[in-house]
Amino acid sequence: MKIISAVLSLFFVVSVASAQNLTPPPTKPTTTVDFKIGEDDFLLNGKPFVIRCGEMHFARVPKEYWAHRLKMIKAMGLNTVCAYLFWNMHEPQPGKFNWEGMADAAEFCKLAQKEGLYVILRPGPYACAEWDFGGFPWWLLKKKDIGLRTQDPYYLARCRIYLNEVGKILAPLQTTNGGPIIMAQVENEYGSYGNDKEYIGKIRDYLVEAGFKIPLFTCDGASQLGEAVRDDIFSVVNFGGNPESAFKELRKVRPTGPLMCGEYYPGWFDSWGAKHHTGSTEVVVKEIKYMLDHKASFSIYMAHGGTTFGQFAGANSPPYAPETSSYDYDAPISEAGWDTEKFHALRNLFKGYLQPGETLPEIPKRNPLIVIPAFATTEIAPIFSNLKSPIKAEKLRNMEEYDQGYGSMLYRTKLSKKNSSILNIKDVHDFALVYINGKRIAVLDRRKNENSCKLPATKSGDVLDILVEAMGRVNYDSDMYDRKGITDKVTLTELNGTEKELKGWEIFPIPLNNNAAPKNLKYKRGKTTMPSFYKGSFSLNETCDTFLDVSTWGKGLVWINGKCLGRFWNIGPTQTMYVPGPWLKKGKNEVVVLDYLGPIKNILAGIKTPKLDELTKSAKNTVHRKEGQNIQLQDITPVYQGSFESGIAWQTVKFNTVKGRYFCLEALNSQRKDDPYTTIAELYLLDENGKEIPRNNWKIAYADSEERDEDDGKADNVFDLQGTSIWHTQWSDKSPKHPHQIVIDLGAEISCSGFKYLPRQNVENGRIKDFKVYLSSSKFKGL
Repeated sequence: MKIISAVLSLFFVVSVASAQNLTPPPTKPTTTVDFKIGEDDFLLNGKPFVIRCGEMHFARVPKEYWAHRLKMIKAMGLNTVCAYLFWNMHEPQPGKFNWEGMADAAEFCKLAQKEGLYVILRPGPYACAEWDFGGFPWWLLKKKDIGLRTQDPYYLARCRIYLNEVGKILAPLQTTNGGPIIMAQVENEYGSYGNDKEYIGKIRDYLVEAGFKIPLFTCDGASQLGEAVRDDIFSVVNFGGNPESAFKELRKVRPTGPLMCGEYYPGWFDSWGAKHHTGSTEVVVKEIKYMLDHKASFSIYMAHGGTTFGQFAGANSPPYAPETSSYDYDAPISEAGWDTEKFHALRNLFKGYLQPGETLPEIPKRNPLIVIPAFATTEIAPIFSNLKSPIKAEKLRNMEEYDQGYGSMLYRTKLSKKNSSILNIKDVHDFALVYINGKRIAVLDRRKNENSCKLPATKSGDVLDILVEAMGRVNYDSDMYDRKGITDKVTLTELNGTEKELKGWEIFPIPLNNNAAPKNLKYKRGKTTMPSFYKGSFSLNETCDTFLDVSTWGKGLVWINGKCLGRFWNIGPTQTMYVPGPWLKKGKNEVVVLDYLGPIKNILAGIKTPKLDELTKSAKNTVHRKEGQNIQLQDITPVYQGSFESGIAWQTVKFNTVKGRYFCLEALNSQRKDDPYTTIAELYLLDENGKEIPRNNWKIAYADSEERDEDDGKADNVFDLQGTSIWHTQWSDKSPKHPHQIVIDLGAEISCSGFKYLPRQNVENGRIKDFKVYLSSSKFKGL
């Protein structure tokens, strides 16, 4: 998804800055530029052009800092900037469009042109980008039977309306009109989702209808290229390593034309409860140098990640993994816009590949920082004391059906006299607090697949409250139909096994605004253990950037002067929130904190250094193997055993079709001698026809070892659709030897005729050599 626009941006910049007659983007939309896709190269005014592009999302950067960040991108040595449009930011309600403030896409493009950068545009309608719902507006989910990313008539009609509005705003800024936009992407990484090439053609046609005359392209990962490539739309490939192998895959579907990497990953995004991700500077420089030496264009995703302010951070699934508000990405330009070691290494690299007459500008100074002394919140407004009139309903419904996009929802009903029972919620989306008569009984976390809890004995008339917080909607793959609140029903199971659905509800919507702090709350002084809003203030003599330390708080959201900084959660890895200087003011500044769990200390402070990698102990130690647990395979005949080839390319293993629910891959050794580790980037199973089996119901049932303390090596990474994240057996504390096993519960019995394995991409450690495969209809002994 990020790959296409990044690639396009890069190629456009390179062409413009092409050798001999360096042609920067016109600083005013008057002079047109001829940009074309040739047999071997991108052609800028008829001459070969290499795009050196970097991705930056203007929605993740305060508008006041757009010029600074673009200057940084230019100073790093790039000639193009790539940018997504997020549909849900530009059309927050059907037919109501927003192109102002941080949604002012036209102004961003004009500023890029002023800094001598071309623009690659990624308008959607689908983006992904770890953004809520992949950029789709939440209100699409009000239609119960909507078919996202399909030829569903309603979905296509809304896409057409949206893209037509995009054309009104941005088509005048194409290079054909003297503007900086050289290419535009059609959809995004569709090959990882579907194979309806007619659908891709329709989205392309809507862009043309909207007035886009520049080259259009699609992007996909190397293994998905064949699913969505059309002969009449240019294509690029996304990858986080091994450009030689990825470009070979691109050549299989695109024999001619320039090579381009649409998304090259210098780091990775973070999810709550997992380690902060980083990428090797040495590897990044080596692989970008390879592309430059082979005259391949590229887009660095991200050149500058920024921050997902408000409630726009998305989630991956399965398993459900909401992403942090910090989108630092270990990018060359940090979350706060700082130059990094990676920035300087790439700047030095690019100095050797400049076009004749091209020079690099000076590096802009970092924005200054301030320390805000610790201050306490002084007032509280408990959620339960600030409820509005309820909606009464016999059966409950999800948040979208109540015309609510973001925030929380409280579901309330009265219980009858019962002995202890089990409360079952189908399903919790995403974080629930369960109360009886105002006393908290349980906390349920969707990340852990928690949908039930034990209730004590109750008497007739006891009040059951279920407060559900909506976190990020899934932004990738088939789990995107991610409606919030309680998605189906609530039942009670008695000790004798009798199950009964609870009915007769009062529903209290608690909508939260991304652009303004909650209003009309009844604040008071005092203390509480209930979910509450906390208010405090501090005074400033000067306004500069800072990082708000929220490490003593529980879980929730923060607003400063009405601007929502994003989410915090004490599990980490992020323990601070970036505060842009322009959002502060001299004199009194007001802070509102919503905390569902309650703080250890109601203290806040502004510090100069972010805390991006501080996990709590409970978050670090979540593994898929109980202490002393081992599965027994010695009495089971494997369905296949063999050896993988060395290297990093996808490998396919086929065997006679077998039915089963539990799939086990056992690694007997590694490609490197005396290497005790096992690593896997991705796994797909194949059905009886050799087609990939959907993975949305998969769960890890067992992994003998996982690195969770010093790296994100969880076993779930083998089906997270990301080739740069891996299952890695433990290495920081101890290094258990082979064999290593991973067991996947497929969710139902399936017919399997083989599997596809993607080795670890960046280094050789842990790549499997000899292996065995087991498939069983029942659990393996020891599970």
